[in-house]
Amino acid sequence: MPFIAALIGYLTKRVAIEMMFRPIEFVGIRPFLGWQGVLPANAERMAATATQMLIRNLVDPKEIFARLDPEQVAKEVEEPLLEIVEDVTREVMEQYQPRLWEALPGGAQQLLLNRVRAESPKAIAKIMREISHDIDGVLDLEHMVVTNLVRDKALLNRLIREISRPEMRFIARSGLVFGFALGIVQLAVWALTKSPIVLPLFGLGIGWFTDWLALKMIFLPREPREFFGLYTWQGVFQKRKEQVSADYGDMIAREIITIPNLLEEILRGPRSDRLFQMITREVRRTIDAQASLVKPLVAVAVGSRRFQEMKQAAATKAAERVPDTIRYAEEYATNALDVRNTISERMKRLSPVEFEGLLRPAFRQDEWKLIAVGAVIGGLVGELQVLFLLH
Repeated sequence: MPFIAALIGYLTKRVAIEMMFRPIEFVGIRPFLGWQGVLPANAERMAATATQMLIRNLVDPKEIFARLDPEQVAKEVEEPLLEIVEDVTREVMEQYQPRLWEALPGGAQQLLLNRVRAESPKAIAKIMREISHDIDGVLDLEHMVVTNLVRDKALLNRLIREISRPEMRFIARSGLVFGFALGIVQLAVWALTKSPIVLPLFGLGIGWFTDWLALKMIFLPREPREFFGLYTWQGVFQKRKEQVSADYGDMIAREIITIPNLLEEILRGPRSDRLFQMITREVRRTIDAQASLVKPLVAVAVGSRRFQEMKQAAATKAAERVPDTIRYAEEYATNALDVRNTISERMKRLSPVEFEGLLRPAFRQDEWKLIAVGAVIGGLVGELQVLFLLH
């Protein structure tokens, strides 16, 4: 009986752990007949909770983006940027006044291109400074993180599973120990009563109690505490604070707050219009400042209104293509932002309650379901024991 009780304890833990993460999509007949992993089923709530904790305690977008040197960003993207500037200039001139562009001497064409190209890195640096000063105006970090976690439920699973792998092992192994201990009590009660009801009741109790106790022991006590003067215990998750901090920072920097994800949010997120307004304004200003050589000629040839349309067309084309050049600064930006170390160091300074909030939401709301499943499985195994003994 103690060995079977240990098996019940282990089995119920393994099932509870897998039910947290699998299946990623609902399997069964909605709304009640079926199952979806606890985390994927509550992806939006879990993601929002994790993101609020991340932004409130670990990452300040303004501070992070202030680490970017606008001049260095401009230098990193200079080569692809100059190609785009030349292409946009030629496209606009050939679209609006092909004869005039062709009639200009090669030296005049090149002079215009060189002057615009010379100012382009300065314009990028200016835009980067403006973004840094008003990052909240162009980037909704919470929206970005939540969107990525909800869209990719497997990523949310990995985020929780990778940082809590030792805790999951503890839960499963604790079932063996707790189950065996309770099995000894079960054996004594059975020996005294010989009642068939003892086995399913103990199986149910072992499944319920060991699940409940294991979940509590992950997080509590928050500080090391001595019990009965014999041994000291601290919640497994709390005890691993240093390693969890390093793993969490690495995971966030590698999978979530990445340069491609940040660019995607800035270019296509709910605040993307602000960035395109900045680029459009700077392109128009640069054209006005550097086209003085041919501006009178162009204005006379095409008219002032047509010239304004040309400027707007150039600004629009640039706004569509310039952001892609930032991708060439990805390595520099990743090192400069230093998301991994920032998150890791700040996590280490969290209070035990704040640190617990990193993982606890993944368990708290639906942990009763996991405990209930453990109890049901334990009860069923107890019934099988009864059938075995009767036959």
